Amino acid sequence: MPARLPKHRYHVYVVELDDRVWNAPRFRRANPDHVLGKPCVYVGMTGLDPDLRFDKHKAGIQANRYVFDHGLRLLPALYAVYNPMPYEAAREMEVELAIALREEGYGVWQG
Repeated sequence: MPARLPKHRYHVYVVELDDRVWNAPRFRRANPDHVLGKPCVYVGMTGLDPDLRFDKHKAGIQANRYVFDHGLRLLPALYAVYNPMPYEAAREMEVELAIALREEGYGVWQG
């Protein structure tokens, strides 16, 4: 019997956060190199469609506090090219994408 290929059903996603998230001390401490004018974002991964996952965050279902309080919209231009992918690839891409955005000066909170 041939080995099963991993299912490509996981996604990374990026949520734009309201600038007021910068008032949260933990967020500021996590982003000492944030460039003024660059967006603040949340980077996560999910087995759901990113739109559905965003809706769950905003409804308070397994929500990240920053997305619940400050989430504005998804930014598919920053992640759509990578999706979908297997679970392990999504776990790695979440970290890599967060690092890359932080290096570009974004304020980043990673799920």
